[in-house]
Parts: sequence; structure tokens; C-alpha cells
Amino acid sequence: MEALYQTMRTLLSHTDTRFVRYLHERINWDSRLIAILGARGVGKTTLLLQHILLSGQQDCLYVTADDFYFSNHRLFELAQQFSRMGGKHLYIDEVHKYANWSVEIKNIYDLVPDLQVVYTGSSILDMERGGADLSRRKSEYYLHGLSFREYINMAKGLQLEPMVLDDVVQGKVQVPLDIKPLQLFADYMHEGYYPFFREPDYRMHLQGVLKQVVESDIPQFAEMNVSSAAKLKTLLYVLAQSVPFKPNYSTLERDLSISRNTLPAYMAYLEKAQLVNVLRTPAEGIKRLQKMEKIYLNNPNMAYALSEAEPNKGSLRETVFFSWLRVDYPVTSSTVSDFQVGGITFEVGGKNKGRKQLSGAERGFVVKDDIEYAAPGIIPLWMFGFLY
Repeated sequence: MEALYQTMRTLLSHTDTRFVRYLHERINWDSRLIAILGARGVGKTTLLLQHILLSGQQDCLYVTADDFYFSNHRLFELAQQFSRMGGKHLYIDEVHKYANWSVEIKNIYDLVPDLQVVYTGSSILDMERGGADLSRRKSEYYLHGLSFREYINMAKGLQLEPMVLDDVVQGKVQVPLDIKPLQLFADYMHEGYYPFFREPDYRMHLQGVLKQVVESDIPQFAEMNVSSAAKLKTLLYVLAQSVPFKPNYSTLERDLSISRNTLPAYMAYLEKAQLVNVLRTPAEGIKRLQKMEKIYLNNPNMAYALSEAEPNKGSLRETVFFSWLRVDYPVTSSTVSDFQVGGITFEVGGKNKGRKQLSGAERGFVVKDDIEYAAPGIIPLWMFGFLY
């Protein structure tokens, strides 16, 4: 076990706490079992290590589920031994890489009552399948990619606070005078959604992350053969060239040689793995799951990583708006415009966008790119990046 402690100490010594993701303040860290889920690359490992440092915990242990230690030790065995030594907090990273992880986590929760367990997983698909056994025990949280506010804070060393939607639509978002939001927003759209944006070869890194999900995570979960995995990859590529994509299964079936019965499952895999976001019509219950209005990529950075040509600006605007709003608000399609959030209708466009589509809306706003300040009924697109 000493080797595990040494690994943790090494990682903690290289962890910076000057910038902490939005989710840290939302988590109830007193819960006995906490699950932190999210797509690959959004910063779950860093969040765990930062919490250990910020909480000042001495009776804790951080491990990765694919550590060589577990080649001949069980997770439950480690938890028992750690608890007997006075340990109180066990942090398990990438837990889905451990076989039968959910069974052992359940046993730890039930049989080692003095131990808190916090775990993360990058493969949303595996986490959902295994997490069913823990649904009544765990507090579950999702970590999304960087908001525009977080990107500014991380890039400029600031502490700008998040805003609620009512304040954003009133144009109350403010930044320091020396901050140029439009310039930073352009950078964010290209390379700012993932916390590794400061690393060289960002686009290649992102392409590697996406390749891992579509070639390994999803096929392993769905038990796909090589041919099916290749079709899934092609489907994501086709969507990237044509988003926002209005589902047309007949066209996809013909162009990709994927059966009509298989296509809905492929779409569901891509959505659960947080590669695409699905905009649905305003409906209730099971009907809402059946009515896909449009399909978007999960974030604008993916468009630059996957598209052969320069992505369409209109598509990018809708993609980033949807990716921000959906974190905390139920977003649906609108019968008169682009998006509806509660009783508010939003039309997203460039600086010359008019209000024509909003004429039938009870309460509507034009969301404009390429403008810095708000006006009555008009909100700059970048301001919605302060919602989390």
C-alpha cells in the first residue's frame, strides 16, 4: 500500500489549486458515496486531487483503478485494510477500468461504514451500466467542459463569478476593462472547452480523446465487432460535417449501410458518451425521448477537430449556446425560433440578426455573436458562457 501513497503524494505535489472547476462548490462532500462522471479530458482527476489539497485531509488515499496494485489485490480488500489503518476517505479514479467495480463499491458502502468513497469515471456508458446497483446509495454529479467564464479565469488568473439566466438575459455580465471578450471568445471556440487547452497540439490531443471514445469505449460497452465500430466512427464524422443535423434515418441508412433498427442505438451511444447533444421537442415523459429535433456536436472544439473544412459559423453559435444552457436548464426546440428554455425563446445568430422569428414568442431574445454589449432584447452570445 505504501506504493499507492507514494503515487498520491507525487500527484498532489504537481497539482495546482489556483483554478478550481465550477463543480467543486456544488458537490456535497459530506456524502458517504460520491460519483463524479464526465467525458474524457474534462478534468475529473484534477478535481479529486484539488479537493484533497483544499480540504487538508490527512486520512485519505487516492488511487487509480488501473494501477498495477489491483492485478493481485481487490478493491474491497484495499478499502478494509485502509479503514483498519484509520483511513476515512478513499478516492478512486477511472473506476470503470476495474472489473465488477459496482459490486465492490456496493460492498464497501455496506460493510465498511466508516469509509467515504468518491469515484470518477470517464466512460459514461460503463458508468451508467454499473451504476444501477448504486443508485439508492450514491450522490451523482456530472462535470462538463469549461464554460467561457472558467476559460477566462484559467487563462487570465481571474475569479469571475457565475451568473443565473435571469441576470444574463438582462445583460448584467461584466468583465474587467482590460479583458477583450470577443477576442477570448474566438479563442475559446477553437481551443477552450477542455482544460488541457494550454498544452501544445491541442487539436491532436482532442482528436486522440475522441478516437479513444469512439474506437474503444463505446465498442467495448456495446460489444461491437470491428465492422460496427468503424460504422460508428463514420457516423460521427458524417454528423460533424452536417450539424445541426435533423435526423433522417433513411439517408443515413443508405449512405452508411447501417440498418434502420441499429441507427437509434448508435445515436444513443454517441449522446451518452457526450460526443453529441440532442435537441428534443417540448414533450413529456417517454415521448420526449423519441422526438429528436436536431443533433449537435457536444462542443465547438469538436467541430474544428473533426471537420475537413472551416465549420459553419451559424452551426458553431448554436452548438456553444446549447452546450452551455443544457448544463443547468432544460433546453428544447422552439416552434418559432431556435431554442426554448422554460418560457423564454432564443434566436441565435450574427450581429445582423433580426427579431423576425421572435414575433410569435411571448418572451424572446436575440442572441448575437460578434457584439460586446447587450441592448434591449439583444444579448451577446459570449455572456451565456457565464452560466456555470
